Amino acid sequence: MSLALRALPRRDAALTPALLVVAVPALLALPLTSDGAGPADVLSGLVVVYCVIRLLFERRRPLSPAAAVILGLPVVGLALATMGAFTPQAGLTGLGRYLQTFVLVPAAVLLLLRDRTGFRLVAWACVGLGLCQGALGVHQFVTRTGASYQGENIRAVGTFGSHDVMGMATAVSLGLVCAVGIALGRVSVRQRAAAAVCASVLLLPLALSFSRGAWIATFLTCTVQLVLTGWRRALKVAAAAVAAGVILVGGFGVGSVLLQQRIGSIAQVADAPDQSVVDRYTLWASATEIWRQHPLTGVGLKGFPEYRDGHATLALSSGSETEGAGAAYQRQPLLSPHNMYLLVLSEQGLIGLLSLAGSWLALLVCGVRRLVHVRDRGPGLDCGLVACGLLVWLLTDFMYGDIGGPSTVLIAVAMGLGAWWALTADVRADAPRSTVPERAEEALAR
Repeated sequence: MSLALRALPRRDAALTPALLVVAVPALLALPLTSDGAGPADVLSGLVVVYCVIRLLFERRRPLSPAAAVILGLPVVGLALATMGAFTPQAGLTGLGRYLQTFVLVPAAVLLLLRDRTGFRLVAWACVGLGLCQGALGVHQFVTRTGASYQGENIRAVGTFGSHDVMGMATAVSLGLVCAVGIALGRVSVRQRAAAAVCASVLLLPLALSFSRGAWIATFLTCTVQLVLTGWRRALKVAAAAVAAGVILVGGFGVGSVLLQQRIGSIAQVADAPDQSVVDRYTLWASATEIWRQHPLTGVGLKGFPEYRDGHATLALSSGSETEGAGAAYQRQPLLSPHNMYLLVLSEQGLIGLLSLAGSWLALLVCGVRRLVHVRDRGPGLDCGLVACGLLVWLLTDFMYGDIGGPSTVLIAVAMGLGAWWALTADVRADAPRSTVPERAEEALAR
């Protein structure tokens, strides 16, 4: 018994840093009061500061050489793009956002998570956030208090509001990916069952978000997760998912007409596409033209809006219309190409894209290699499926969206989970837990 009591403080000390990371997605469940930096953004900065202080106090090497190179690679393109920004203020603002999302917060998450238990806590926090936002989104659809969609206030947006229609879709999608990864892993039956139920529940708010990019990214990610666990299991789960979708949409008629129209518009790009599709492809063409004139370093951070009109056609509308979810009607200017790769290419050039996308691809390759290594017998299969799933979702969704808004900090946490799995030393990520906690658990059980 005394051994167990001595082991408990060690476990609490190991989980305390993970709880700080858990608090970041937890704060995103609170109602947002402004479009600027919210409580979650402030806390993410405090987490980085805490991580630095902890490293100085412990006097240990923060990152391995490989981790330092991969996480630090985006700084190369960001430094060049900051110097070429349209204004110094815009350059520094963009630099801070990029560093927060792709360098500082992911590195802090990597360093603060000490074991798979901490990783799972953060993953479950993402699931909880998705459930909270999804429940509010379903309520908005049923009561017609959501964002405006085709003249009706039925679009599920959660607490993010009509000005950030992708916020709830991102939270729900990442929560669903985490739930699927846990359900397919080798954890307790209770955890797998709870995760499977959560994943099924999150399908409805994801559908009611009417976000085509989130649908595509989630479908592809869950397919990859299933394939990584084996073809037979993938086919069984896919059949069950199709049956559930038929019952949900066809049997109960949950938004069936609207969903069919939205799904049909994904491939409807040549034959009378809607204005949102026209705007998206016009912005993509504009970003490509900007890059062709500034191929290596781009036009600088936050420079796309300044050069957009000079390269866009007359098909581009003046802005997107937003209304509902407690906000009055307004037109939001289209300040980005809604494609992360083209945004980076136009503002940071080829150097910036290679450094940033190269860092993401390196994380994914390292993560998949480790997942394949532990898939048959090694520990942490659920962690690997969650981490690789999050990276696949982000890299896919970046084809239809970019960073911006309160949900960006959630992307940073997801990047951190992927970095932890891909770059953490084998001793910490794959080795069994130390014998002291195991003996403590046995002593408590007796």
